[in-house]
Amino acid sequence: MVRLLKTRLFRSLSRWLLRYKRSLFDTYSILPQRHKRFRLAMVSIIAISLWVTISSLKKEEQLVLAKPMTILSKQLPVAVPKPSSGQPKLLIQGDAIALNGRTRPALWSQWQLTGSQRVRIGVADVGLTQTIGVELLSTWDSTRQPVQWFSEPAASPLILATWLTNQYRYLDITDFAHSAGWQIKVDGTTLRINSPAATVNDIRQDSLIGSDKETVAHRIVLDLDRPTPWQVSQEGAVLTLQIDGVATPSLLSRYNPKPPDEVATSNQGFPPLDAPIPPISPPKPGLPLKIETSQDRTTIRVDISSGLRPRIWSLPSPYRLVIDIAPEAMVERDIIWAPGLRYRQQILSLGTSRFPVVWLEINPRQSVALRPIWGNRNSLVGTAPLIEQAKQWQVAGAINAGFFNRNTQLPLGAIRLDGRWLSSPILNRGAIAWNDAGEVKIGHLSLQETLNTSTGEHLPIVSVNSGYVQSGFALHTTEWGSTYNPLTDNETIITVQNNQVISAEAFSKTPLPNGIPSKTSFPIPPDGYLVVLRDSSGVQKLDIASALAIGNVVTLESYSVPAEFDRYPHIVGAGPVLLQKGKIVLDAKAEQFRDSFINESAHRSAIGTTTAGNILIVAVGNRTVGPGPSLNEIAELMRLIGAVDALNLDGGSSTSLYLGGQLINRAPRSAARVHNGLGIFIGPNP
Repeated sequence: MVRLLKTRLFRSLSRWLLRYKRSLFDTYSILPQRHKRFRLAMVSIIAISLWVTISSLKKEEQLVLAKPMTILSKQLPVAVPKPSSGQPKLLIQGDAIALNGRTRPALWSQWQLTGSQRVRIGVADVGLTQTIGVELLSTWDSTRQPVQWFSEPAASPLILATWLTNQYRYLDITDFAHSAGWQIKVDGTTLRINSPAATVNDIRQDSLIGSDKETVAHRIVLDLDRPTPWQVSQEGAVLTLQIDGVATPSLLSRYNPKPPDEVATSNQGFPPLDAPIPPISPPKPGLPLKIETSQDRTTIRVDISSGLRPRIWSLPSPYRLVIDIAPEAMVERDIIWAPGLRYRQQILSLGTSRFPVVWLEINPRQSVALRPIWGNRNSLVGTAPLIEQAKQWQVAGAINAGFFNRNTQLPLGAIRLDGRWLSSPILNRGAIAWNDAGEVKIGHLSLQETLNTSTGEHLPIVSVNSGYVQSGFALHTTEWGSTYNPLTDNETIITVQNNQVISAEAFSKTPLPNGIPSKTSFPIPPDGYLVVLRDSSGVQKLDIASALAIGNVVTLESYSVPAEFDRYPHIVGAGPVLLQKGKIVLDAKAEQFRDSFINESAHRSAIGTTTAGNILIVAVGNRTVGPGPSLNEIAELMRLIGAVDALNLDGGSSTSLYLGGQLINRAPRSAARVHNGLGIFIGPNP
């Protein structure tokens, strides 16, 4: 207890000093030279403050990382595994867990360490949180993951060893399950877990009333006789908590009282006609709950008012499940998820508003690489939820990226991979470019591309594989897909193969003069491309026919504006640019965004870089009791978390941040389909 109080004291002091040390430096810098003694005192104060800050942070780190791995409580039937040693050999993998007979999707693996006969069982961290109810705690050691599960995290964190693959991180539950009294059996691709059933003995409620006499928060406490798995889900305003255990009959009768007529007829079904109807005892004050028990499982449902968010967590001695329903429910989290990949979430204050911010910090100089990903690997046409894209591309993390046309499902901005333009930039909007050496550039980007003919013509290409349709010549390559279907009426499609024109065909929605309908699908040669002319009114047809006659040789020439972008093999465009060199440079009008977009407050996605050269990918949700951030607010938030250069990405319902098999910023059901994203690949060769 004394150690815990010291930790809290050091934590409070360090936060105060970190907040005010800038003020101390500012005060020192403006003092006149004659106040030498006072200046010396200020230097001493600054030095002491920095020393105390560093000391307190070291003490916190020791408490979190150097805590001996012991059983959390004499009453708690769980054990703490030691970190694995040796090289693991994968034995089998699966994608489902049958917990007490009820099957849920969850990734798990079984492996064996070199030189050991013992087999280990691991469950992906997302599967463990969703099926068992464990909560991940902050850690700076990627090989050891502290969790909270009917345990006291501050006094003795329960720590599980980790096993990392290129997509997922598995938590070793072998010793944990044995100590908890679980029975585990591998059945094909299903991991069967049977746990002892618990009993829900009581439910207690409390409410916090604000100064305006309105209820601002609720707490529901479930008293259990033992730790047990639990799962939570939310659909609309209804929160559902499922517990592997049964509620006592008295508890069920309290929340599900019999109707008056049933009570009156309970005496062998023949009560006297003049018999009084006994009163029904209402449930205790608090939120109305719906409780039912079936097959050793108790389900509790509660409606959540608008503006409130739930958090469910567990406590030991006695064992309890706590449901907090309040305007703010996010728990601060700082996890080194893998070498070079850090997962953070925190509620940040900006003026009078508070925003839930979730972000991943990537060190591109380690074995972590960033690449564009998109919904359909065989074509640029199509959308898919980011969580599906991440699994398809086998990435560990991802965020939605550029804009797209929801009707045509085509990209509206730059996508460049390994030096190839999958889709060209539009409207000189913002883009981020990077290479594998860790160099990153954020700025405005255009592409100048020209089709040079053997007759001396230089035809400007207005777009490459883009859903942004303009008059003039557009290029469609094999990255678009195997075929091209015209996007507008009255197009001329010129096929180029091996740098030579092999055909020129016209498309029109109306039948040709001979009555034959136009072709509606044009193959794209694997060793060539299509040049599509839209709205040829501004171009002399004689010049086109001569320059692009069948048999003519043509070549492509392109360069970026500014030319510095040509140094980078990977580019994604979105916009507007938010920060450059630590200053807000937001000018959405110059990037030709509509007023409705500029003035909108919504969920936001963004990407930025730090002074250390790390990359931040960020998702921000609705503020406490209010809408999401504006463009200016997302710029301020990016600066607040340490970005010096930053770019806004597609937002709103598209805002999705993925890690290790799950969205970490919102429920998957609330996330829209997106066209493209940025994927985080773990390993040397993405």
